[in-house]
Amino acid sequence: MDTVVSNSALLSIPQLPPVRSVTSSSYSSTPFSQSLEINETQFRDSVLNSDRPVLVEFVANWCGPCRLISPAMEWVAQEYKDRLAVVKIDHDANPRLIEEYKVYGLPALILFKNGQEVPESRREGAITKAKLKEYVDALLESLSVA
Repeated sequence: MDTVVSNSALLSIPQLPPVRSVTSSSYSSTPFSQSLEINETQFRDSVLNSDRPVLVEFVANWCGPCRLISPAMEWVAQEYKDRLAVVKIDHDANPRLIEEYKVYGLPALILFKNGQEVPESRREGAITKAKLKEYVDALLESLSVA
């Protein structure tokens, strides 16, 4: 144990194990099988020219709610991979898209179909996995009715 001396008392701080990163080889190389991060230059091909609906998630590394919903978004990408593409766009690295789509809160979700934002699809803020499933199911249902 390391001992830290302060003006008020002696404190013992346990030594923590080193942080290690784990790499995963479980990601498929097939596009959109999991959430894919894209940038402004890839947006047209990946989102606007997609032959299926695309759920776009605007995120930032510094955004706590973005990190909070990340596992649920990965689940959506996997669960709905046959009916829906899921992409991530970094807020800080893509200011033109942030301005163009008027993204004011993070995380922000917008569904696109046939190159257009689906009306009433925009959602901002953290969301539980159950509510995210309801949201995606309702969006996909509205697309199949239209």
